[in-house]
Amino acid sequence: MMPHEVLVLYYSPGGTTAEMANIIARGVEEIDGVQARVRTVPDVSPISEQTDSPIPADGPLYATTEDLIECDGLILGCPTHFGNMPAAMKYFIDSTSALWMGGKLAGKPAAVFSASTSIHGGQESTLLTMMLPLLHHGMLIVGLPYTETELFQSKTGGSPYGATRLTDDLDETLISDDEHKLCLAIGKRVASTTKKLFQE
Repeated sequence: MMPHEVLVLYYSPGGTTAEMANIIARGVEEIDGVQARVRTVPDVSPISEQTDSPIPADGPLYATTEDLIECDGLILGCPTHFGNMPAAMKYFIDSTSALWMGGKLAGKPAAVFSASTSIHGGQESTLLTMMLPLLHHGMLIVGLPYTETELFQSKTGGSPYGATRLTDDLDETLISDDEHKLCLAIGKRVASTTKKLFQE
């Protein structure tokens, strides 16, 4: 039997959400019979008609709508920009209207994650705004319940709406133990939900 796939899709201009995505992908693959497919999205050009290479210079491949169709679950992440998702991720999500019209994502589990440089930087509003298009697609939102006890003790990132991270310098501020465990937890929760929903 082919393993179920969870797409971990992120945008990370500074590397913070990329680090989270890799930890989340490890959490996904802790569930037997589920594997992670990690993808990113390109920057949005401020210059009309400027294009980027279809293959990034480093890191994972750019996501396509086929990645969304082929996945059994989705975990979406990006930094917080003024309490909302950055333009690059919004641009990609806005390109999925054909999938919405065909109901291609309906019934699949999904979760979100984000990071900011200040504790009041809009992490939770970013998580909520990322959920909205997923709900329009008919996806089933998986959060982080307080049975994940790190939510009670975290002094940095962490939210019942999804995994979060607080840092302004990757080199100087290592991901906290609580943040790390919550990233693993969201990966495992989506993977286990995917497995239950799509088991033969």
